[in-house]
Amino acid sequence: MPADSALGCAVLSRLPAGIGYTTTQLNVHMLRPLFADSGLLRCEGLVLHLGRTMATAEARVVGVENGKLYAHATTTCAILAPRPAA
Repeated sequence: MPADSALGCAVLSRLPAGIGYTTTQLNVHMLRPLFADSGLLRCEGLVLHLGRTMATAEARVVGVENGKLYAHATTTCAILAPRPAA
């Protein structure tokens, strides 16, 4: 599902180097079927909140030629700071 990738990339692109994340919740809403002749799709992810320990993002999958919304998704991610060296 391209929405999952867009969500993760949106969050990761906003984090400083060395900081990771993991998905804690993923919601995908499929609105219409895709067929071989459905045409090109565009998926865009947007970070809605980026805090110290949690982030949320949304994504939309839209037909390039027809502008129709095929799916939308949201995620919540835990921000993973590196552990101090022992």
